[in-house]
Amino acid sequence: MVDHLANTEINSQRIAAVESCFGASGQPLALPGRVLLGEGILTKECRKKPKPRIFFLFNDILVYGSIIINKRKYNSQHIIPLEDVTLETLPDTLQMKNRWMIKTSKKSFVVSAASLTERKEWISHLEECIKHLLTKTGRQPCREHAAPWIPDKATDICMRCTQTKFSTLTRRHHCRKCGFVVCADCSRQRFLMPRLSPKPLRVCNLCYRQLLAEKKEEAEAGRRQAEPIRSAAQGYEPSSGDDSDKSDDEKAEQWPADTAFYTSEVSWSSFHS
Repeated sequence: MVDHLANTEINSQRIAAVESCFGASGQPLALPGRVLLGEGILTKECRKKPKPRIFFLFNDILVYGSIIINKRKYNSQHIIPLEDVTLETLPDTLQMKNRWMIKTSKKSFVVSAASLTERKEWISHLEECIKHLLTKTGRQPCREHAAPWIPDKATDICMRCTQTKFSTLTRRHHCRKCGFVVCADCSRQRFLMPRLSPKPLRVCNLCYRQLLAEKKEEAEAGRRQAEPIRSAAQGYEPSSGDDSDKSDDEKAEQWPADTAFYTSEVSWSSFHS
């Protein structure tokens, strides 16, 4: 079907219609060989509350945005390369049914469909496109994924210290490494994670220590690999330049960093019941 629709007039018209709905705020979507396969409204589980979003499935990208006027105007366009996507089916909760997670290296989030059949169709088409694209490019499936953010309403207390209670004055924050909802005292550190952002991002205290340990371990591994080279070079004068090596106790966290919230049978609403 993709080969049949590619470079046809009807496909070009469909893509142009999507570009028109996003207007000047969206990016151009027409490319040689790109085919619009389907569209639909899914509920995206956002930080504050679930919200409807329009999704467009192409043979190489997934596009979604906010609905201003359905079929006429959308904004906040997001484009996800399908090569970077991994899917995970999730159990129903009291609030949301027919859920699954869209995981990428930069952002992961949960969506839900209006029916079980609709979810099966979305997942089937997505997996088929991803498989075809990976086969075509020879790439391996993405192994590293960004942590999805736990919704604000999932907990009334900090998920690290388990002491601070959130209120109008006590704000919720999200660790960009584990996605936990944490208080300010438990997330004062920032760490550079180039895969997610060119700027240092807020992380909880536990993840900060883990990231520092990983960075130190990587540096030591690099030095060990370089040691044979330095040993072999002893007795030789460098042609130019100099070589140089640059070389709080906190509360005990009670939430392990790798707790699988989204695959757990426990619903968010019963975390602290």
